[in-house]
Amino acid sequence: MIQLHDKDTGARIGTITEDNLRFLVDQLEEESGDDQDYYFTEATLDLFEKGGADTALVSLLRSALNGRAEMEIRWSRS
Repeated sequence: MIQLHDKDTGARIGTITEDNLRFLVDQLEEESGDDQDYYFTEATLDLFEKGGADTALVSLLRSALNGRAEMEIRWSRS
């Protein structure tokens, strides 16, 4: 299982699938090969939706934003 966390607070956001993680890796910029954190905005999520992203993933990330304009998440395997 892949867990997502708010990078700033450490709060758990939720669990995503391997396919969801692959989508994030493909869509978002990685600073290195072992990078496990990603920055996104509401506009990023709009692009994900238009690009056919899994609706559960987009919903989870929108919920995590919780009114913020942007955020960073990190992922880990459990």
